[in-house]
Amino acid sequence: MPRATNAPASRERRKRWLEKAKGFRGRRSKLYRYAKDALFKAQTWAYRDRKTRKRNFRYLWIQRINAAARANGLTYSRFMEGLKAAGITLDRKVLADLAATQSAAFAAVASQAKAALPSPANA
Repeated sequence: MPRATNAPASRERRKRWLEKAKGFRGRRSKLYRYAKDALFKAQTWAYRDRKTRKRNFRYLWIQRINAAARANGLTYSRFMEGLKAAGITLDRKVLADLAATQSAAFAAVASQAKAALPSPANA
C-alpha cells in the first residue's frame, strides 16, 4: 500500500504561511522554512510592541499634560489631584489632546482643578 503524504493539505498550509510572509525580503518571502521562522519572530515582536506602544503613548500623554499644567501654574500631580477633588473624570488621552490642540479649554479645566485644591495653609 502506498504511503499517504497529505499533499493537498500540507501544500495549502505552506501556501498560507508564504502568503503571510509577503513583503519580507529575499528567501524569507519565497521559501517555506525561512518564511515560517520569520513569521514566528515577527509575531513575537508584534505582540511585545503592542504593549510597548500603549506604554509609550501613556508617557507622551503625561508629558503633554505636565507641560500644559505647568503653563497654567500647576504640576502634573497637583493638577490630577485637583481634577479628582473637583470631580472631573477625563482620562489622560483626552486631557493630552486638550492640552495639545485646545489650550483655552485645558486652561479652563486647569482653573477648575486649581480652585478645587485645598489651600497650602490648610494642608
